[in-house]
Amino acid sequence: MDKKRKKQDRKVISFIPDGEFYYKKAVQALQRERFGDAHKYLKRATELSPNDPLFLMQYGVLVMEEGRFEEAHELLMTAYSLDSTEEEIIFYLAEVHAHLGMLRDAKMYAEKYISLDPDGPFADESMEIIDFAEQEEAFNDDEMPDGEVYFLQEKARRLMESGDFKTAVELLESIIVDHPEFWAAYNNLALAYFYIGKTERASELLHEVLNRNKGNIHALCNLAVFYYYEKQEEELESLLELLVKIKPYQFEHRFKLGSTFALVGRHKEAYNWLRSLQKHGFDGDVGFYFWFAHSAYLSGHEGVARKAFATLVEMDPTKVGYEPWKDVQADIQPDSLEQNRSFLLGKIRNEYRSERMFGFYLLGKSGHKQEIISHPSYIDIEKLSDMERLFLTSGLDYEFMPETAFDKSFIRALETTDMLYSKYRPLDTQATHLFQMWFTLCETALSRSYPFRNPTALAAAADYMFQSSRDTGVTKTTIASTFGISVPTLTKYIGDLIEFLPHFDA
Repeated sequence: MDKKRKKQDRKVISFIPDGEFYYKKAVQALQRERFGDAHKYLKRATELSPNDPLFLMQYGVLVMEEGRFEEAHELLMTAYSLDSTEEEIIFYLAEVHAHLGMLRDAKMYAEKYISLDPDGPFADESMEIIDFAEQEEAFNDDEMPDGEVYFLQEKARRLMESGDFKTAVELLESIIVDHPEFWAAYNNLALAYFYIGKTERASELLHEVLNRNKGNIHALCNLAVFYYYEKQEEELESLLELLVKIKPYQFEHRFKLGSTFALVGRHKEAYNWLRSLQKHGFDGDVGFYFWFAHSAYLSGHEGVARKAFATLVEMDPTKVGYEPWKDVQADIQPDSLEQNRSFLLGKIRNEYRSERMFGFYLLGKSGHKQEIISHPSYIDIEKLSDMERLFLTSGLDYEFMPETAFDKSFIRALETTDMLYSKYRPLDTQATHLFQMWFTLCETALSRSYPFRNPTALAAAADYMFQSSRDTGVTKTTIASTFGISVPTLTKYIGDLIEFLPHFDA
């Protein structure tokens, strides 16, 4: 019995699925019109057998049918480099180049297919591509670069997306040496240098492009992104004033403007561009729907935002959890201070710690949270005090396990803050004065190891101190009743908080 089991185990262990196995699974899935499964199996087949031109071609065709022409182009060019005589690969190269508007190359591959198989199954389609290319007056200097250069450019872009900036830089440098007016390569090279910290070289490249190709929209937008991340605010505002005036015709340029405005926090301008693209039938990718959803929500178009985000999740399920309204209460409107980006930045970059604590707390309630947290210059974690870090993490969905007495005091201080926020949200200008007072008290109390033993009473005490300073008709009885505590308890905690008020010399 044991021998039989061992023999069976060896049979199981010896079976390791290879590219051929997954290719056959993909063919079966296609026959049953299970295109999602086919995509998954073909992708796995190309990973296991990266040098099989047939697998690459079939995967490229499937990707092309999904409308992802740039990715299909790279797959088909790789397949062609492995087998330059396979007629199907040649035809599909003609087709993908036609979709990309690279008509010179589309015509070349279609003619090559006809010469190899004039009566082949794709002969009629090849002739249509040739006829279309000849009718178009697109063979001039404004046409897209030849297929080889475009292929290298896309390869470099994918290297950047995967984080391999060093290899991307080397490839892009070689492209601009051979094609000194291929501005797309310059722009991507500038981004690659910026991402690896060579910001001066990155800016030099963009200025070189703008000197030699004035008004290059991609260079202008990339420069705006650089200014944004380097906190060169005067330069950024000046450049944005220029970008607002630009009205490009091409969809690609409109998308670049829209996504740039969204990234730097100009969501109304971003929404106008991205919404106009959608209305004109623009078939966006993951990046388009991500920025469209965020700019729509943060400019007050919640219905549009939710539809756009639903489309985004269909395209990329990993984006679940990145909703711009995540953790934002339903009553927080676009014109409230929680959604005021300038107000939030003013708080988290304030010279006073209590103001920064207020900003960090409020950031967790805002749709701008992801944008501000991801900015490399807005928040320097290393320079924050313990209490600042705790208020920051309180709004970022981190699980906080109190260990020390200070931790436990902070938890109760946070509970007190939440009670006040629940009463006054969404915040208006008047309510911010209460929170400025509260965070001043809170900072001093935490620094003196105050235990915050009764959060409800403390919230009531802070509310009474704030309201009574503005309205002499406010009574302790009213406030105590609102919070469900006794007047003596309220009085006790008012006394506690008064000890933490700032004292000034006469």
